[in-house]
Amino acid sequence: MKQVPLPSTKSLTPAQIIVSYYFIAIAISVALLYLPGVTEADAELSFIDTVFVAVSAVSVTGLSPVNIADTFTVFGYAIIMMILQLGGIGIMSIGTFVWLIAGKKIGLRERQLIMIDHNQPTLSGVVKLIREIVKILLLIQLVGSIILSLYFMQVFEDPKFAILNGIFSTISATTNGGFDINGDSLLSFRGDYFVQSIHMLLIVLGAIGFPVLIEVKEFLSNKDKTFRFSLFTKITTATYGALLVIGAIGIYVLEYFNTFRFLSWHDALFGALFHSVSSRSGGLTTMNIEMFDQGTNFFMSFLMFIGASPSSVGGGIRTTTFAIALLFLINFSRGKNEIQIFGREIHLIDVFRSYAVILLAALIVIFSAILLSVTDPTIPITALIFEITSAFGTCGMSLGVTDDLSNIGKVTIMFLMFIGRVGLISFLFTLGGKSNSTKFHYPKERVIIG
Repeated sequence: MKQVPLPSTKSLTPAQIIVSYYFIAIAISVALLYLPGVTEADAELSFIDTVFVAVSAVSVTGLSPVNIADTFTVFGYAIIMMILQLGGIGIMSIGTFVWLIAGKKIGLRERQLIMIDHNQPTLSGVVKLIREIVKILLLIQLVGSIILSLYFMQVFEDPKFAILNGIFSTISATTNGGFDINGDSLLSFRGDYFVQSIHMLLIVLGAIGFPVLIEVKEFLSNKDKTFRFSLFTKITTATYGALLVIGAIGIYVLEYFNTFRFLSWHDALFGALFHSVSSRSGGLTTMNIEMFDQGTNFFMSFLMFIGASPSSVGGGIRTTTFAIALLFLINFSRGKNEIQIFGREIHLIDVFRSYAVILLAALIVIFSAILLSVTDPTIPITALIFEITSAFGTCGMSLGVTDDLSNIGKVTIMFLMFIGRVGLISFLFTLGGKSNSTKFHYPKERVIIG
């Protein structure tokens, strides 16, 4: 009998290989969660819920059909932290760092995979990028763990739990994982501005984009101050900061006569600011968001749909995608066909990619909302849309319906979390296969638009 040859990775595109690696990471994560001693003896965790937690951890989302604090042991917390690190830093980042430690040469194929995994436009400097990402993120986590552990020792009676909580909270915040071992996210720290401030800082550092952190580091270490920030850093930082402020103002105004009317002005201000930061992909909450007004939930869904910055731990359509699309819309309304900002001009291909990402993301969200409204008709559509955008933006916030979803609903949410982590560009390239250049062109003709 003739043997059928198995497909090799050489026949796959870099994007398809990256997606395959993430599938393998999920399979390994599921196996790890089935190890003895990972869950409490009386905990009930079905297979689909185990897969759900694994996908949520790999995609650093934080949605869960079970309470993490009540379901997993200390060993289970360690497994989840390891998976969050893998998903947050990135599979290729971890693999490359291990190769570098082992002294192995990083070839062209591996550089292409790194470029796809971190949405880099060129192969130049990708290995240096990985080294810097791992060093900076581990340094941030080390400092954050020490600060929170020391502070939690004054809050919790058990010093071991205080240290464990400090480390877990830091990793969850920097990777924007959204998991917690308190059992109530950060609701018990609603009046603790120090804990909230540290978490907000860690979430921002994880979501603003690794290239931004690297450039800030280079700027601070450049003694002659000749360093110039890239256009990417300028657009990313400006957009992230603007959305953070707009989000805080929007949540404050929308909830002013609702949940915030019972709070002091500083509690309300921190509540609005924290949830603006966290809705970008952090997933942690200091208030019961199920009590928020529908308008607030829709507004937060919009923030989660945009998500974090490219080459970060977060998902969504990304800040630069939103910024470029908005800038083009503004310039087009003024009769201009190009985008000029910060003394530079945006490539037209980046405009095309931005609108392609937004259109595909909108279609995925709409289709998912239609599907879940059929499979889970008892759940309000507002809660379903919130859950969908939270999964797509790898945020992790929920209106308390995750455990009520049907199996089809849970699979849909898992699919959204997975796409949010690998990125829509990689997902598109995975479906499209290898690129082929057009050998001929047809005559061009104008079409009526609008």
